[in-house]
Amino acid sequence: MTTSPKNSKANFIPAKGQTPKGKILAIGGKENKGADQAEGKDKNINFISEQILKRFVQELRGDDPTVVIIPTASNEPAASAQDYIKLFKELGVNKVLVMDIRTREDAFKPEFLKMVEKGDGFMFTGGDQLRLTAIYGGTQILNKLKERYVLENIIIAGTSAGAAAMSTPMIYEGESDGGYIKGDVRMTTGLEFIKNVAIDTHFLTRGRIVRMTQAIATNPECIGIGLEEDTAILVVDGGHIEVVGSGLITIVDGMDMTETNIFEIENGQPFTAKGLRVHLLGDKDEYEIPTYQRVQIV
Repeated sequence: MTTSPKNSKANFIPAKGQTPKGKILAIGGKENKGADQAEGKDKNINFISEQILKRFVQELRGDDPTVVIIPTASNEPAASAQDYIKLFKELGVNKVLVMDIRTREDAFKPEFLKMVEKGDGFMFTGGDQLRLTAIYGGTQILNKLKERYVLENIIIAGTSAGAAAMSTPMIYEGESDGGYIKGDVRMTTGLEFIKNVAIDTHFLTRGRIVRMTQAIATNPECIGIGLEEDTAILVVDGGHIEVVGSGLITIVDGMDMTETNIFEIENGQPFTAKGLRVHLLGDKDEYEIPTYQRVQIV
């Protein structure tokens, strides 16, 4: 029987009120990669070929940056990684590494920690976000990536499942065509790069606004951000959002919610919520995630 090595360092804890120097690019899935132009996108005057991934490259620091692809969420990680290797090479990135972690045991290998230490940009591919949290949660790799995000001007991107995992809480399963029944939506702790935000992807295409509403009704302190396909948010300073892409993002704000029955009903019953605010934002629109001074309990 083998055992995994323990983390050698304590978890990084940012200073109170510390603003991250890094950036997050959360993508709603099916971002345009040029040759595979999405059907119907050419009818949208906002559509720009490869717009989101070009923006990722533009945000990389230095003249010869290193991009690390993280295909862990994918059922076909090798194929997923190859797609991005090819694309980033075409976009002028010469140094592309693949962090091919498929098990929790892999996540403790020192060669992968070295990739985290040298990368300037990181790309989490799509797949299953629960694989990301189950494999990376509590590891030195994730701790180091969080530390670098707070202290250095790096960029961390994720598409589809990779985007959903950026937030806390994280929606990992639900009824895409419903979500109005209590218990339909299942959540856990995400990778926690953006706190008090819940991100959902393929949002309008798969009709996920009601399941997002259930997530926010159970925790109205959080802001729900629904990302449509070929649409992303670039998050700077830990909470300032710029929309990038051809579609829309949906903001569900429950902080001023006046009434809900979510805590009174049984599982299997439909929930209600009143007083929610919804915003629809498109390319170049900006939004500030609401923050407030929280009571610190020692």
